[in-house]
Amino acid sequence: MELKLNNASLAAIPAKGNLHFPPKGYKDLPERVLQFGTGVLLRGLPDYFIDVANRNGVFNGRVVVVKSTASGGTDEFASQDCLYTIAERGIVNNNRIEQYWVNSAISRVLTASSQWDAILQCAESRDMQIIISNTTEVGIVLQKENVRDGVPQSYPGKLLSFLFKRFVHFKGAPEAGMVIVPTELLTDNGSRLKSIVLELANYNELDSEFTNWLQQHNHFCNSLVDRIVPGKPPAAEFQQLCAQLGYEDQLMISAEPFNLWAIEATSPRVKEVLSFESVNEGMIIADRIEKFRELKLRLLNGTHTFSCGLAHLAGFETVKEALADEQFSAFIRRLMMVEIADGVPQDLVSYNESCVYANTVLDRFRNPFLEHKWISISMNFTSKMGMRNIPLLQRYYKKAR
Repeated sequence: MELKLNNASLAAIPAKGNLHFPPKGYKDLPERVLQFGTGVLLRGLPDYFIDVANRNGVFNGRVVVVKSTASGGTDEFASQDCLYTIAERGIVNNNRIEQYWVNSAISRVLTASSQWDAILQCAESRDMQIIISNTTEVGIVLQKENVRDGVPQSYPGKLLSFLFKRFVHFKGAPEAGMVIVPTELLTDNGSRLKSIVLELANYNELDSEFTNWLQQHNHFCNSLVDRIVPGKPPAAEFQQLCAQLGYEDQLMISAEPFNLWAIEATSPRVKEVLSFESVNEGMIIADRIEKFRELKLRLLNGTHTFSCGLAHLAGFETVKEALADEQFSAFIRRLMMVEIADGVPQDLVSYNESCVYANTVLDRFRNPFLEHKWISISMNFTSKMGMRNIPLLQRYYKKAR
């Protein structure tokens, strides 16, 4: 295919009803977000929300992405002007959905090892307000290192270096503080990150004025993300999609329609800065987000763990195959709405909320575009059962005895 996705080719791409192009003037939007990570979850969830907001004239900002790993390069992003397609496909309220979004949220991708000075220059921008990360769970760890000499190795080190540069440039102005939202799959991820950054600041003997500014005017938010983003489609499917859309996109990713980004607000400023919440139903800013974690852990993850062995022994290879079977689908529905929902703490999540969420889970399990294998779900079964389902069984026993 000769037509490749980039700024120059957009006008030549054939228009289709379910193909959505970037908004006019997107290249002129200021850079408001610094994002650590190029992974598909970030591109398929936070960057998706930002893109939707820009289309609605709400947030009006773009993302500078920091690539921290040494492997790979940024050539594909550069050759496509950081444009990429999200193939959003699945089931919503029993209806099949297929939408394709040309995402223009990312302005540029910088490599930490070779472009650290350019990354630190972003700290001097008044437009910058938000820092997002997904460096995997092992990324939020304390590594004692000098953050003022060269490129820090760890993510907390890079974050501290960036914030210190910003503090110095703006002379500790309160309005220069950032909203920092890690998306790593850790409980209290924002609190953990803040604690590590403060400890690292103490290790580097940074003065008390900076640490006071860091604590008082920067908002580290706990968050929970929930969206299946498999990434680039398999080769045959990818070629078929390119032919269907009329262009080649090496950065294309698949994503299910369901999306959730729950963020714990530490101050009113968080909601003000994260203005893209107002046009994204899947983005929730609240004082507490425990109930969203409980719903995901028990009704989505817990159902997977309770069902995987039985499904595998019944001869079903994938989740969608099992949900296509009338008897097994009825088993899953009863498991969620009668057994699990009754074991979820009612003071945290109402029974009705559990059932509403359970219906979305059923749609997700039926997704014909996902090849989610039961045998893969069964991996680390003992630890998953202990974390996801033993608390449910204990609560159920106390109620029923």
